[in-house]
Amino acid sequence: MNSGQTEGATPLDPNETAGLLLTHLTTREELNYWEQQNINEAEQWAFARRQTDLLSQKFICRLHKKMFGNVWKWAGRFRNSYKNIGIDPWQIATETASLCENTRTWITHATYQPDEIAVRFHHRLVQIHPFPNGNGRHARLMTDLIVKQILHQPLFNWGSENLTSPNETRKKYINALQVADRQLDFAPLLEFVRS
Repeated sequence: MNSGQTEGATPLDPNETAGLLLTHLTTREELNYWEQQNINEAEQWAFARRQTDLLSQKFICRLHKKMFGNVWKWAGRFRNSYKNIGIDPWQIATETASLCENTRTWITHATYQPDEIAVRFHHRLVQIHPFPNGNGRHARLMTDLIVKQILHQPLFNWGSENLTSPNETRKKYINALQVADRQLDFAPLLEFVRS
């Protein structure tokens, strides 16, 4: 398959690429189409009922499996490869559990305003980068579920454009994440998610 990579996207290693279930695909556009169909089904499933275990590793993995399980064999399993972004694979389980616990604490003690809780969760999940691919889309859907089902706030707009396409909105999103990485300044990301 011609896998022309979008800027800022996580490249797959050969073992991960071999996990493609839809072997008839030949272009990145076809892959994007089938992934989006799977994601649409996952969104319907996720928002159709209140998720009681949302802030858990189990749910994080289950959601990724729902989002990509019709396309990739490894969907829902933490990566075991090193990437251009993300923590070392052996730290993923511990750091994901820590993120869930920290987020529950922020919510219980109202440590931050609701939007900031969600943005901090999103940023850290992207930073961890637990899966071989689909981390940004997964982190946005996880965050939307937290915003809606736990924080009872309106859903984020995420720049009001498709963030998987190479465009100015995607550049703003990645830049806002990088500012949070470098300076622990969440203001650009807080502004972006409501734009």
